[in-house]
Amino acid sequence: MLELLTGVIFVVVGAATALVSLRVFNWRSRAVDRIAARGGATVSPFLPSPSLIWREMVHRIGAIVPASPKDLPLLRRRLIRASFRDPDAVRFFHGCRAVSTLMFTVAAAIWGLNSYSALDNFLMVTGAAAATGYIAPMQALVFLIRRRKHRIEKGLPNALDLMVVCVESGLGLDQTTIQVAKELQQSYPEFCDELSVMNLEMRAGKKRAEALHNLADRTGVEELRKLVAVLIQTDRFGTSIAQSLRGHSDYLRVLTRQRAEEKAAKLAVKLVFPIFFCILPSLFVVTIGPVMTRLVRDLLPMIENM
Repeated sequence: MLELLTGVIFVVVGAATALVSLRVFNWRSRAVDRIAARGGATVSPFLPSPSLIWREMVHRIGAIVPASPKDLPLLRRRLIRASFRDPDAVRFFHGCRAVSTLMFTVAAAIWGLNSYSALDNFLMVTGAAAATGYIAPMQALVFLIRRRKHRIEKGLPNALDLMVVCVESGLGLDQTTIQVAKELQQSYPEFCDELSVMNLEMRAGKKRAEALHNLADRTGVEELRKLVAVLIQTDRFGTSIAQSLRGHSDYLRVLTRQRAEEKAAKLAVKLVFPIFFCILPSLFVVTIGPVMTRLVRDLLPMIENM
């Protein structure tokens, strides 16, 4: 037994030493190649990475898959709300849906063949897997949209406060949005990206009202839609922009506080099921368990002796 253990340790140490030496030699060879390339040697041709190959394959599959013309505007709007502004994003999404459907179906078929299930169960599992693969990309897209909306809603009150400061210092609305997008880029990048796109649209020649409407339509955030309505009305009737922004900022903070209070009020109801199924059984075991043990140990012999 000791000789076998010694042999195993020797083999493991030898393999580890060989692996380390190969890695060190690889590092040295790569360093030599890099220095030689700087000295004027021939550079190896470009090899695409696996991610680029996968992306190109999915894009080509998406170009082949037929799409419904009625669903294209809605899908394109959802992709834009999830910050996918590439013109080929629709094709890439269709390719991802086709690939995920095929992968889920093949995985379910392999599992069904290995488990030797009946034909009815095999068809049911395969169909359910295909439906899951078809629905999964859309659900992931909806999740990304919801998360991005939440981040925009979170940064909107602070952005409004900064806009009030910029407007009161003498800046116009266009310069204010540019300054807010520049200052809050690290804290709230999603909202600042939308403001940057709005500024680019106005520079391209669109009217301010149209650019603001596009901002609300791209994000899909209800509070931002209300802010756009306030800014358009303020610009149309010539009222104070700072006062309107301050009032809307206070409204958003009150709304956020009310939502937090609503979630806190719902917390007691949501805790009923975890308490009933997780905490109460353990309390019963701790409190009633010793009593039941003593009853079984002391009373049952007394009843039998009677």
